Amino acid sequence: MYWTLELASYLEDAPWPASKEELIDFAMRTGAPLEVVENLQAIEDEEEVYETIEEIWPDYPSKEDFFFNEDEY
Repeated sequence: MYWTLELASYLEDAPWPASKEELIDFAMRTGAPLEVVENLQAIEDEEEVYETIEEIWPDYPSKEDFFFNEDEY
């Protein structure tokens, strides 16, 4: 399983919390690249419900990972 920011961005609007099958369905309905669907299919735990993308990709960067001042925008 290989995630990038671009691939993970396709799941930002997913209906969290969601199961593996719900995420695969969402990715397919929204036209996400095949790599996103393949990454989701590679998840081993079929029954788990995921609250956020961080549970699927622990290295997903949060706003704190970026150095910018939101007050400037």
